[in-house]
Amino acid sequence: MNALGVVGYHHSGKTSIVTALIKALSERSLRLASIKDIHSEKYRADTPGKNSALHIEAGSLQTFARGLQDTALIFPTQLALGEMIPHLTADFLIIEGMKDAAVPKIVCAASTSELDELLDDSTIAIGGLISEQLQSYQGIRIFNFQRDIDDLASLVLAKTFPILPMSDPECCSRCGSNCVQMAKDIVQGRRKREECILDSQKRIVLEVAGKEISIVPFVQDILRDSILAILKNLKDTDTERDIHIHIKA
Repeated sequence: MNALGVVGYHHSGKTSIVTALIKALSERSLRLASIKDIHSEKYRADTPGKNSALHIEAGSLQTFARGLQDTALIFPTQLALGEMIPHLTADFLIIEGMKDAAVPKIVCAASTSELDELLDDSTIAIGGLISEQLQSYQGIRIFNFQRDIDDLASLVLAKTFPILPMSDPECCSRCGSNCVQMAKDIVQGRRKREECILDSQKRIVLEVAGKEISIVPFVQDILRDSILAILKNLKDTDTERDIHIHIKA
């Protein structure tokens, strides 16, 4: 799943860009998912006192609220981006907010001073209210979501890549970097997506209940070496071939 971030200050035009891109990319036969990061103490995913909120208050770790028109999955805590990804099934993810996410980004702004604060090496384009004033800034094209949406959609498809595993840099830094810096380096052409050691050079694949679990290289090595050490003591076991272990619940 490729991913894109759209970042900017309040009322800078983020939602207009996001909704226009969702529509444009959907028209190109892609399945879209989106995340809206909300910075408000007043926001709650559920209404206190309602039955689904009572489930959470009683101790449920995940609660589905299914209505006649839609269904919501409620977690009683703020999830990190990496914790949300396994629950998404799509070709493309657009994240509104989360400026520290390890993804290519469109920066929305109302002024050049806002751009000076927000632009970094992960920026692939600029949009928002400033598109009524300028056509480019610091060599980066500025797109208007009404006039230039087709060009912007094409650029997004060309510049985005499968989302990085977002592992803890203290556990996985074999690429010599972390996922945030890796994303910036990929956008700038300094590195390639396949240089991520964690998911492009896997030595062990772990699936639980049909979902793949990301394992940092250090733990992969421990599991692999332990399993191979045991199997080498068994007769008629070819440890040079792929090994599959299935543990029933």
